[in-house]
Amino acid sequence: MTIEAPALQGRIRTTTPKRPGTNPTSEYSALLHTVRDQGLLGRRTGFYIMMFGAVTLALGGAAVGFVLLGDSWFQLLIAAALGIILTQFAFLAHEASHRQVFLSGKANDRAGRTLANLVVGISYSWWMTKHSRHHANPNVLGKDPDIDRDVVSFTPEDAARATGLYGWFTRHQGFLFFPVLIFEGLNLHIHGFRTVFGAGKVDKRGLEIAMLVTRVAVYLAVVFAFLPLGLAFAFIGVQLAVFGVYMGASFAPNHKGMPILPRDSKVDFLRRQVLTSRNIRGSRVMDVFMGGLNYQIEHHLFPNMPRPHLKHAQKITKAYCRDHSIEYTETGLRQSYGIVIRYLNRVGLAAGGDPFDCPAATAFGR
Repeated sequence: MTIEAPALQGRIRTTTPKRPGTNPTSEYSALLHTVRDQGLLGRRTGFYIMMFGAVTLALGGAAVGFVLLGDSWFQLLIAAALGIILTQFAFLAHEASHRQVFLSGKANDRAGRTLANLVVGISYSWWMTKHSRHHANPNVLGKDPDIDRDVVSFTPEDAARATGLYGWFTRHQGFLFFPVLIFEGLNLHIHGFRTVFGAGKVDKRGLEIAMLVTRVAVYLAVVFAFLPLGLAFAFIGVQLAVFGVYMGASFAPNHKGMPILPRDSKVDFLRRQVLTSRNIRGSRVMDVFMGGLNYQIEHHLFPNMPRPHLKHAQKITKAYCRDHSIEYTETGLRQSYGIVIRYLNRVGLAAGGDPFDCPAATAFGR
């Protein structure tokens, strides 16, 4: 089977031979049964209660620090800490949306919706719709919303449409990707409000509107009530910037720079999930830092698996992929960032020019 990806220059071809007589469906079923027999799909509610307690305690500590510091530019440290804490809450909301926390789907939805809307400030319905489509078809053109053309272009075809100032940005998009993430936090909030106030179908629209409006109103009221105007704006800016960069830096290494599949590609579930995903090596610190997203392959193969079980499933999955000649990708975090930057820059070349061109010289034809 040949998988083509419009990545870097030209197209990357990743060939994964299958053993004669194997059935793709039974291959995944065998892996799933092995994982289930090990008890790795069982809930770990106690772990999530502990994590929620730890993050809530951190939020309380930040609140105390906020009150004690008062009118001080050291408040920006509290803002940065708040950006990190809110990202950790977002990880918990993400896991609840995948039914990883409770046995009951309704309990998971209640927890995920409360954390996403009322704490983080992101629409749970928007996230569920977008993320479910991504999981079903990761890196599949026209089906995965995560590679649709937005500020960043993920295919040469999309990059070629960029002109003018946007074209210049696209040619430099790899280098600018992480700096631009400082706006991602604001972008996520805007998407949430557009969704709940938009014309599309939204599950529990009234509840989500109430939660989002309450969350934003209380947050802004507290910041502007306790801090001078200039410091208040700086506080919000730093918090949003850290939140955006942290969120983007956690999700970007997982699929960017991996093979992109044509819309009509015929790839079985096991290979579609493994070949388009990348794991990040690391210790338990990495598990906390990335909220379990460092086990992206296992997360895509077993989306309702609790975070503590992913590292155990990884050993089984790696061995299984090796035995079935399926390429399994795992890198360090810094290496993955380098891959993402190089990939985006090479894609951006389709917009014309060279990533190292001087903008002024290019504008004057020099």
